[in-house]
Amino acid sequence: MWLLWFSLALLLLRYFEVSVFATLSWWWVALPFACAFVWFEFIEPRLGLQKKKAMDEMEAAKQARIKRAMENEHTRRSR
Repeated sequence: MWLLWFSLALLLLRYFEVSVFATLSWWWVALPFACAFVWFEFIEPRLGLQKKKAMDEMEAAKQARIKRAMENEHTRRSR
């Protein structure tokens, strides 16, 4: 994700012709976008980072459900 933010910042600096970036070739601006595309489409799925994040979210939801069930059971018994 940091690569996309860097790409966007570089694009804006080049577009508004700030300092040194005014003379920068558009190919250098497009290169980080291409690298980000390759990362998100090919490298990240191969490393399984998306699946790991999804599994972590599912585990957190599972723990939250267990906690709610325990609290509901506790309140039901105390009545």
